[in-house]
Amino acid sequence: MPHILLVEDNEMNRDMLCRRLERRGFQITIAVDGSEGIEKARTEKPDLILMDMSLPVIDGWEATRQLKADEATRSIPVIALTAHAMSGDEEKARAAGCDDFDSKPVDLVRLLGKIESNLKA
Repeated sequence: MPHILLVEDNEMNRDMLCRRLERRGFQITIAVDGSEGIEKARTEKPDLILMDMSLPVIDGWEATRQLKADEATRSIPVIALTAHAMSGDEEKARAAGCDDFDSKPVDLVRLLGKIESNLKA
């Protein structure tokens, strides 16, 4: 069962995504800010990270940069999730090290496709 680290500060988004992904057979670990996300990525070694970009403590952009700079977590695929999908955001996410990008509200079918393709990569 693939292990996903969900880094999301919004409780409603977190609960909804967690339940929907668990029903599809994923093991989910949750972090509520960027700092906790970095820590859990290092200790839990998930197969993939879903990273909200607007996070407290350390935002998703910086958390991703730190994860991709660390030899221990560099190879974990990161999918950026953002509600503020504006022109240039996908390029900014990829420049920070994200392997993929998805906008909120989450379209589960679309997100599942991105999760599957990044787990195979």
